[in-house]
Amino acid sequence: MAGNTFGNLFKIMTFGESHGVAIGGVIEGCPSGIELDMEAIQKELDRRKPGQSAIVTQRKEPDTVEFFSGIFEGKTTGTPIGFAIRNTNQKSHDYSHIKDSYRPSHADYVYDKKYGFRDYRGGGRSSARETASRVVAGAIAKQFLSGIQINAYVSQVGALKMETPYQELDLSLTESNAVRCPDPESAKAMEAYIKEVRKEGDTIGGVIDCVIKNVPVGLGEPVFDKLHAELGKAMLSINAVKGFEYGSGFEGVTMKGSAHNDQFNSDGTTKTNYSGGVQGGISNGMDIYFKVAFKPVATIIQGYETIDKDGNMVQTKGKGRHDPCVVPRAVPIVEAMAALVLADYTLLNRTIQK
Repeated sequence: MAGNTFGNLFKIMTFGESHGVAIGGVIEGCPSGIELDMEAIQKELDRRKPGQSAIVTQRKEPDTVEFFSGIFEGKTTGTPIGFAIRNTNQKSHDYSHIKDSYRPSHADYVYDKKYGFRDYRGGGRSSARETASRVVAGAIAKQFLSGIQINAYVSQVGALKMETPYQELDLSLTESNAVRCPDPESAKAMEAYIKEVRKEGDTIGGVIDCVIKNVPVGLGEPVFDKLHAELGKAMLSINAVKGFEYGSGFEGVTMKGSAHNDQFNSDGTTKTNYSGGVQGGISNGMDIYFKVAFKPVATIIQGYETIDKDGNMVQTKGKGRHDPCVVPRAVPIVEAMAALVLADYTLLNRTIQK
């Protein structure tokens, strides 16, 4: 199986399955001498871990990270950083009923057809549990990127959409509720809706916004390695993501160029920021902001029709512990992937001869 490594210079390779002994990774290319705040790394994992509220999967995992290499006396050594997160609360029997059938809109079918074999326990390698390893790497990348602020938050659940632009939000409120929406009233409505959907045995999707401040001018490598293209790849690599847009995004097509152009101030900043902090694939020093759309979780706790491995139509029903909506737990994953991209491009920038 290829495709388990992300990045060019600052790289993460992940391993493990949802119901295996452990998941983990190896971080390569992290510079030496970075003093790591281990509590901050664990805090990032705690934001992503299951069982943290009534609106997420009730699988109980401590998600405690163990480091095996690349760190000495609290600082990075410049050598590969190996780590693991042990699985402690697997209930593999919850998936025995789909051993020979496929969940609609899930990776079950394509994994089986591509590899001729599949780990049906919790989705195996296709499980979103793999993203915990990304969060560890992203937490270290954040500490390398000292000064750059990365803040993601939930802006939409189903049709419930928060319209307030990020400039008018108090992003310190993001962690004040289970949904991770910085608008308390919107958060209350979203939480109630997720609970309602869960009672129906169904799932719902949502949108996460991300704002990155204090990014220096010059990150990004055109022509094929544009900064926004790599951010898009990073976000689209996250489980359940169906869409990515940055800056004015799709709404920009409704504007004329005279209105959409970001007019300059004398210091090189711009009066507006429809570009989303990126021009020509290179950061321009303004805030980078983008949206990530997540589909409803494929596993629903109700009856449905599907096919088995022999192509027969069968009736089955979802079981086990699943998120009714993934976006609350995906917020730290979005931040982690953004941090990995920026860390990688920061190191790439250092290699360029001025």
